[in-house]
Parts: sequence; structure tokens; C-alpha cells
Amino acid sequence: MKKYLSYIVTIVVWLAAFYIYLPAVNLKSQDFWWFMAFMAVSGLVINAGRIIRGIDLRNLRYSFSAGTKGVKIILRAALVFILVYLAGAAASLPVFRAKDYSSLMTVENGTFEDDIEEADFSSIPILDSASAAILAERKMGTMSDMVSQFEVSSSSSQINYNGRPYRVTPLRYGSIIKWIANRSEGIPAYIIIDMSTQNAELIKLDEGIKISPSEYFGRDLMRYIRFRYPTAMFRGTYFEIDDDGTPYWICPVEDHTIGLFGGTDIKGAVVLNAVTGEHIYYAVEDIPQWIDRVFDAELLMEQYDYYGTLSNGYINSLFAQKNCFRTTEGYNYIALDDDVWVYTGVTSVSGDQSNVGFVLMNQRTKEANYYEIAGAEEFSAMSSAEGQVQHLGYTATFPLLLNVGGEPTYFIALKDGAGLVKKYAMVNIQKYQIVAIGDTVSQCVSAYEELMENNGISIEENAEKLSLSGTVSSVRDIVIDGNTYIYITVDGSDNFYRAKAADHPDILRKSVGSGIDLEYAENGEKGVYDITKVS
Repeated sequence: MKKYLSYIVTIVVWLAAFYIYLPAVNLKSQDFWWFMAFMAVSGLVINAGRIIRGIDLRNLRYSFSAGTKGVKIILRAALVFILVYLAGAAASLPVFRAKDYSSLMTVENGTFEDDIEEADFSSIPILDSASAAILAERKMGTMSDMVSQFEVSSSSSQINYNGRPYRVTPLRYGSIIKWIANRSEGIPAYIIIDMSTQNAELIKLDEGIKISPSEYFGRDLMRYIRFRYPTAMFRGTYFEIDDDGTPYWICPVEDHTIGLFGGTDIKGAVVLNAVTGEHIYYAVEDIPQWIDRVFDAELLMEQYDYYGTLSNGYINSLFAQKNCFRTTEGYNYIALDDDVWVYTGVTSVSGDQSNVGFVLMNQRTKEANYYEIAGAEEFSAMSSAEGQVQHLGYTATFPLLLNVGGEPTYFIALKDGAGLVKKYAMVNIQKYQIVAIGDTVSQCVSAYEELMENNGISIEENAEKLSLSGTVSSVRDIVIDGNTYIYITVDGSDNFYRAKAADHPDILRKSVGSGIDLEYAENGEKGVYDITKVS
């Protein structure tokens, strides 16, 4: 037994390292090559004593001669290892494969008015991921029966659920001790946040989530799928729910299509039921419709950048840079046809402060459409919006692209220091001096339409105007962020209608029993409508 102890230790170390680091057993994975190098080095270190003991100091010549054959085998294996790695890496370089890199993504030219529907302001996502995370933490803080044992995960996914934009966030165990206490029941709930109404809801499950990144040992998500798909190169894991609210982990599987390590693309995904552990692999063309995210935004933007910069060759991308374009640094999400699309602007590689157009890329199918609409670069629009409220110190989120009466428009949420949305801005992409600000979405839209008309731009009406006539049944005033809002109810209606007193002074003349004529708009908040006109 003692004779083979170093061999046993070597094998145990290798198995333990694989259990911890979980590399894909795949020659296209650089992690696997590093793991093989680790195996070689650790094997030599652990067996160093055996190697040294095999050397006869009294007859070094014989010792080296006897060991020559083994040494040659090791050296040749190491040389082959290095040569294959370097050749594979060289064959992956864009300098040699520019055409292949530029062909990773197929880009079609789209028509803005035809492809992007008129904005429905009752269902546009007004939150970004950071604001959604704050709401999720606050919601979790109200759940006294769970908050001591579970925490909100730092990751979330934007999805389309029941025709509306949501962010869905899993929970995790608060610590290893809390995992031990709760692992038999699993994680009992997840949180969904309506991106339009800012309503956060904790969804309790009949059976708890048993597979997740916060589990240990065999129920750890990555370890669970690695031992079932040992050769798959997973590119992250994402939490989603199907149309029935059942939680799943979506695990995209990547492939390297250029050389050994280049041309990263997605070839399929493992879809794993987070409660039961049941799993199935889908090729990318067979991904179910309810799944919204297989291609992550960073990969899509990387592939578009290859398309935009390398279509005319690698040398051109460095020097002449003729017809070379790249995506801007940020991105946002748009819901179209029950899919989630990544939106980002397209600008010249010279890095000027304007866009030549923008691109939409489908996160399920990788379909990409380019729209040639020159205008303000997103960060310039964000600066313009912040300049309108600089006295308040609000910061702008990355813009959302909207079709407002046929006009390409940036919609921007403005957040305070606590990360909560306080105001909204709309900036015309092509005429970016037009910047409208509002305390509510409907106020922002009204201000934007008025500015457009004042600048000689007529836009189509987004929706029919809502109106109401009746008798005031109650009047209340509420101060929000230093502004007075008047809330009224009208006989025969259970809804509240509100107006900022400074914008609609006529409402101050109304009292209980007064007759009133209103025009109002939906704002995504259930039972509360924004007054656009009062008399």
C-alpha cells in the first residue's frame, strides 16, 4: 500500500480539484487546458520524492540512462501539448480569420415604424436592474417568516410574463448554517417585479427549489449539470419562470467555431426544473418560446462589433477603418413579439458623440436588425436629461428605445441617491435638443408631445384620449418630493385621478360637489390615473 501511496494521493488531488473547479472536459475549453496543466504540475510535485529516490547518486550515468525513455515520453507529451495549444490559439485570432468573425452574426436592415410598435406607456419597463434589486430587497424585508433564513440573490433576469415585462429574482440561503436547517424543504419562493408598475411580489412555491447556486455538494447548480453534461461549456446560468410560474434554470451551452478557442457562439441550452431537477438539452433552434434569454447581451454586442469592424478585413479595421462601426457601451431591453431583444446604439469607431443607427438583437434566436437612424448617442441623451434636473442631483438610467407617434424616442428614468425612480425624461433621438421631463410617465408624455408640436413636428396620437365628466366626491392633497399633488374621486368611479397642482391650478378650485371635466391617461398604476386636462 505504501508503495502506491503517492499515486493514490495524486488521483485524490485530481478528483478533488475537478469537483471544486468543474472544468468542461472539452479541448475547446481553455479551462480544461489549464486543468490538464495543473494535473501535470501537481503530479510531478506529489511524486517528486519517488522521482528523486529513483536516482542512484553512486551511478548517475546509469540512473539517467535508465530514465531516458520515460523522460523522453514526458517531454514529447509536453511539447505536443504546447504546440496544439499554440496552434489552436493562433488559428483563433481575428487577424487570420476576420471573415469568419464578421460572419458570426447575420444582420438585416429593418424599418423602425414597421418593426417597433407604438409605445404602450402602461406596460413599458421603467426600472433598471439596480432599481429592481432595491425593490426586491424591500419586499424581502417585509417577509418576517423568511428574511431571517433567506436573502435576495444578486442576479435577476428580465423576462416577458403574461405579456408584461418583469424581472424575476431567486432567493438564496443566508448562510451554510441556514442551508443545513432548510435544505430538506428547499428555497420556498422567488420574487417577481413588474417593471412598469414597480410592484414587487413574493411567489411562494408548493415545493421548494432544490437546485440552485446557493446549494452545496450534489445540489449545487453548476455541479449538478456538470456531472450530467461533462463536455458542455456552459456560459452562465439564468433564472426564469415558464407561463405557469414554474421556476427553471436556463444554462446556455457555448461552442467555439473559429480555431480552437475563437468565435464564441451558443449552440443550445440545458433547461433544468429548479424544483425537481429534471433537465433537457435543446439545440438553439429548438429553444421553447417561453424562454427569453439564451444569448446574453455581452455576447450579442461582441458579435455585432465583429460584424461592424471586420466586414472589410482586419487591416481595414486598424488603419483606413472604412465603414467600421461598433456598439455603444451600454444596452437595454425591449419586448417584441413575446421575445426580449437587446437594444444598443451603433456609432463610428472614431468614438464621436452621435449614433449612426441602432441595432436590436433577439436573446432567444440571435436575430439582429439594424436601423439607420442618426441621432444622439445614449450617454449624450442621458447627460441632457440630467441637465434638466441638475438641481435635484438625479442620475439617468440607460435609455429605452420607444416609438412615439412614429418618432424614435429615448425614454429615461431619473433616480435619486437611494436608487429610486423619481422622474422621467423623453429625448427625441434625431432632434435631441427636445427634452421633456415629468413626475409621472403620462406627464412626461404630455410634455414631450407639446414640445414636439412647438418645434413643428406633428406626431400621431399614441392612444385615444380618456375623458370623464361628473361630480367631485372627494379631494385630497399629498406632498411628494416637495410637490403638491391633488387626488380626487368622481361619483360613480372607484379610481383616483391626480394632478400636480403647479401644472393644473384649475384643480385647486374644485371641491366636493363641484362639477368636473377631465382628460386623463393611464400610467401603469392600478386604480390611479394622471390628469392631463381639467375644467
